Amino acid sequence: MIKIKTAEEIELMRESALIVSKTLGMLAAEVKPGVTTLQLDTLAEAFIRDHGAVPGFLGLYDFPNSLCMSPNAQVVHGIPNDKPLVDGDIISIDCGALKNDFYGDHAYTFEVGEVSPEIKRLLEVTKQSLYVGIREFKVGNRVGDVGYAIQKFTEEHGYGVVRELVGHGLGRKMHEDPEMPNYGRRGRGKKFVEGMTVAIEPMTNMGTKHIKQLKDGWTILTADGEPSAHFEHNVAIVNGKPELLSTFKYIYDELGIESNEEDEFRASPIAN
Repeated sequence: MIKIKTAEEIELMRESALIVSKTLGMLAAEVKPGVTTLQLDTLAEAFIRDHGAVPGFLGLYDFPNSLCMSPNAQVVHGIPNDKPLVDGDIISIDCGALKNDFYGDHAYTFEVGEVSPEIKRLLEVTKQSLYVGIREFKVGNRVGDVGYAIQKFTEEHGYGVVRELVGHGLGRKMHEDPEMPNYGRRGRGKKFVEGMTVAIEPMTNMGTKHIKQLKDGWTILTADGEPSAHFEHNVAIVNGKPELLSTFKYIYDELGIESNEEDEFRASPIAN
């Protein structure tokens, strides 16, 4: 059942989402050749707790860490380890935080050092597809409208759209209704109404859409070993339109990136 949020609850969710946003911004300065994903995980846990929240992933469904860290051909749910990142890697960092009984949960795929133009294009298209999908998250539309928009945009660029893993409703639970696939047909699925809150998260593969799972029971990889990208935002329907609860602003501030990509989804600027 879909849990509709009040205006007050949406503001509490925004607090949780922005803790995740700030955590990812802090990590942006630390993602570089030689660092291990376990080191990044330790930094993130301390940062989240220092900001009055608890890690949303740690112990959830028995997951062992605070971050899902998925480099290169790993799609999602990678477990942090002691293997150093190297120049040319990419890594999806998916982070969750729980504060005031509400979750924040979003992700960004980072470049490690210098990556190839082909990889940069994969990342950019995946991130653009996120906003293509968010535009369809509005009163009167349906789940299939978001999935169709993401799928059409992504496949037109020649990439594979993962089917088995989807976005989701978000709130007092990490995973609520409705499921939010990154593929679909227009006019199908549950209808969007005021006060809905979701995590939209395209997962795009350089090659095939097919995936496989490691024996650790968590890590998902592309079936052909080609790279995968993953970007995720938390979004609420406010006054009939999509409004971002999360932001990549803190990442961009750290990396010196200028962007207005989020402006159309904000009622007011994000404070520092």
